Amino acid sequence: MSLAVEPDFNVVICSSDARTLFTNAFLVELPNGVVAIDAMMTVSDARELRAKLDALRKPLLAVLITHGHPDHYNGVGELIQGLGDVPVITTRGVDEVIRRIDDAKEVQWKPVFGEDWPAQRTFPNRFVDDGAVLHFDGVPFEAKEFGPGESHWDLVWVVGARRRVAFVGDMVFNGVHSFMNDGHTAPWLESLAALEHLVADKNIEVFYTGHGQPGKPLDMISAQHAYIEHYRAAVAELADGEAALDDARKTKLEEAMKRFMPTCDLDVFIKAGANPVAKELAAEAADSKLA
Repeated sequence: MSLAVEPDFNVVICSSDARTLFTNAFLVELPNGVVAIDAMMTVSDARELRAKLDALRKPLLAVLITHGHPDHYNGVGELIQGLGDVPVITTRGVDEVIRRIDDAKEVQWKPVFGEDWPAQRTFPNRFVDDGAVLHFDGVPFEAKEFGPGESHWDLVWVVGARRRVAFVGDMVFNGVHSFMNDGHTAPWLESLAALEHLVADKNIEVFYTGHGQPGKPLDMISAQHAYIEHYRAAVAELADGEAALDDARKTKLEEAMKRFMPTCDLDVFIKAGANPVAKELAAEAADSKLA
């Protein structure tokens, strides 16, 4: 009796430039089809992703979404245009965030991108629960929810059985500054601990991140944990109990974080996240006094 062998898969990476936040989307190439994971933010970036898909000359089986930030779901409509009824899959937690923030994100970003901002966004049309395993072309794709963290609801897709990789969205950045604006840094740290357990349990070999290069899971988790802790400590010192930082203190925060991570890549996130994290820390202090 012969044992079934899991088909191999190949990961094609599509990366944007600084204008659209060095965002990654992925095409998981299977023997007879392709599964996309995330879909970029602008029309032009999504068209580049579609060109990579067309070059593979295989049908698009599904689009999987990791979380509800527009640089990861905005381009779905452009990606699947003319391809028929392609399932766009995530959990209801991620879908709720997408639908709740989409209008506000358009108000924020359409003036920046103009006609390059998709006029209509395509939302998920199929939902899975935490732990659900989908099979495409004989390869398992498992959904693992982590809840609030980097975004308002984080989801990781674990792919493969014989060899496993994980598409972690923005739960773990790599070599670039992190987006802190959603103000969930404490649960994010807890999620990273859970993600570390998942790596050990599933024997995950590679992380594919939404921003930065793929890398070794435990190294990336450790670096992300250190970044968040350093950011929280810097904000706490500068805020001194207040729920916001003025421009001068935001500049000091930027200087501190660029000493910690000496790169300009996505450094726009440093000041932008200052007040959400200051507010989060002030709320934590208030809760501690009540306890």
